[in-house]
Amino acid sequence: MLKRFLEFYRVSGPSVAKVPAEKADKTYRKLRTQAFIAATIGYSLYYVCRTSLNVMKQPIIDAGFLDATQLGIIGACLYWTYAVGKFINGFLADHCNIKKFMATGLILSSAANFIMGFLGVWEGLAGVTGGVMFLMFAIMWTINGWSQSMGAPPAIISLSRWYPLKIRGTFYGFFSASHNFGEGLSFVFVSLLVGAAGWQWGFFGAALAGVLGVSLIILWQHDNPESKGLEPVEILAGEKSREQLEMEAKAKEVGAADEKAESGRIQRAVLRNPGVWILALSSAFMYMSRYAINEWGMFFLQKVKGFGLQEAAFIIAVNTVMGIIGTVAAGWISDTLFRGDRKWPALAAGILESIALLLFLYGGDSWFVNVLAMTLFGISIGVLICFIGGLMAVDLVPRKATGAALGIVGLASYVAAGLMNVISGWLIDGQALRDEVTGEIVRYDFTYVSLFWVGAAVISFILPIFNWKKRQQEI
Repeated sequence: MLKRFLEFYRVSGPSVAKVPAEKADKTYRKLRTQAFIAATIGYSLYYVCRTSLNVMKQPIIDAGFLDATQLGIIGACLYWTYAVGKFINGFLADHCNIKKFMATGLILSSAANFIMGFLGVWEGLAGVTGGVMFLMFAIMWTINGWSQSMGAPPAIISLSRWYPLKIRGTFYGFFSASHNFGEGLSFVFVSLLVGAAGWQWGFFGAALAGVLGVSLIILWQHDNPESKGLEPVEILAGEKSREQLEMEAKAKEVGAADEKAESGRIQRAVLRNPGVWILALSSAFMYMSRYAINEWGMFFLQKVKGFGLQEAAFIIAVNTVMGIIGTVAAGWISDTLFRGDRKWPALAAGILESIALLLFLYGGDSWFVNVLAMTLFGISIGVLICFIGGLMAVDLVPRKATGAALGIVGLASYVAAGLMNVISGWLIDGQALRDEVTGEIVRYDFTYVSLFWVGAAVISFILPIFNWKKRQQEI
């Protein structure tokens, strides 16, 4: 059974049927475009399944099912499981069929959302206590966290397997916009369902989005060029000749049986690279500020600034949509204008993110001011996710260790996001003003949690300065 399981997820070998030389370029461009679309849209629908709960926090709290502290813990369950899963699956994805790997994760994530929607309906019918509801939600969101960790590594590895180095940054920038699109879709689409039919139906909508993503991945994702009868990407892109590849293979004397060991050696070297760990720590603080808005931004707008559900969803969605501009521009600008140097645009984006966060938290309740704050925040976070959250680490390591580098950065990022969720929920509940007689919350105080979020943002753009002189690791 285990052997069949491992064989199912094994990297596809070269196809016996070869694409004729005169059709190779056209076929290569077609298949890599399909792979890019499947990775980008597929991962965006991953995010709908991941962020669905964020839209429903205020309705769930107002209904008395769960409080902010409990929701913070549930959110942390996803992030911590995701952190461990992304670390492990980052390594595994280097050795797996990325099409099957990515589809499996989204199937499981869709199922988790569907079950949570069912639990919500069942709770209303059966009168289940809040404690049981909390436990069951925490379990399902933990499962969702592991499932979500199977999305980014194969998607990004797909870009590495299909695209040449000279344009990888540009397409990575486009791909990085996928989570922005998914978050925006979640805030708008899920909030409409919640407003029309109740918070339980938000989970059902997210599950449906996941099913659509699985269908696209199955149809258009491709494991590697060799499995489709093409040459390796290095030859297709003109980076190396077949003779060069063969000479390198002979020099290393790495046969099929030793290739796994060689890849493992490279990955272990990445673990000892201090530059990767500096970026991982920077990404950790950046993810604290990023998910502070994604997780608690709507709740903040509703409870502190008095916006309704749809208004708050729209304002936060602006952040995610504008993030597309940031991520797309980041890859192209760094490749074209800065010749692959990411440090200066990353520093500028970090400063802008901090300013935008201050404007959002302390700039008043004007609709225009809050939209402006989310516009600037989205653009800057989009740039930072592209650079600090992935591309700067990838630039430091060999292609075969892409998944390992991303695993390290992802581990740090989502451990931090989970800590942010727990601490934020605790601070929000702890600083809330309660009625002296009934004990019910009458007003929320975000003073301390706001300082926490801003501090994380500032630290995130200071740390990468220590990496400015580092180059790609020689192994």
